[in-house]
Amino acid sequence: MKSLLKFAAITLVGTAAFASPAFAALKVGTQAPDFSAPAYLAGQPFTFKLADALKQGPVVVYFFPAPHTSGCNIEAHLFSEAIDQFKAQHATVIGVTAGHLSELAAFSKEADHCSGKFPVAADEGAKIAKDYDALLLLKPGWSDRTSYVIAPSGKITYVYSSLSPEKHVQETLDAVKALEPQGSAGK
Repeated sequence: MKSLLKFAAITLVGTAAFASPAFAALKVGTQAPDFSAPAYLAGQPFTFKLADALKQGPVVVYFFPAPHTSGCNIEAHLFSEAIDQFKAQHATVIGVTAGHLSELAAFSKEADHCSGKFPVAADEGAKIAKDYDALLLLKPGWSDRTSYVIAPSGKITYVYSSLSPEKHVQETLDAVKALEPQGSAGK
């Protein structure tokens, strides 16, 4: 019985460690790492460039583990429902993942997910996620569920990390709304 309890405790700790997100090391005020990545909007391929997006206003970069997984489906759907609120703040939303890259084109246009309303980018080899310290513990090569709000200056203004997809949209939208108006952003 003792060994069974010991095994259960070890299994529980191991499962929790696997499911736990890494703590985002990029702090508010840090210059966001610039990146370009292959992306899809409504199934159409293009190259997303952070520097270009920042010229239009703030950018929400949200990392997610993989398309067509339960939490990621929920998160993408919630961003899709709120995209007009982000656009009203001149904000760009981009989802970034290192998982199931072959599914991104379909994921970007499906009504239950992105609905073609915002792009998702492929992070081959999780290089972008590594630069943003958004990797899952014990699952190297997979993106964590971490969201960043980046001001047009390129500075990180907000970070939210939780494997639960429910609060990422509201947390980042509130952070975007709290930004000081930028002189030329979105104008």
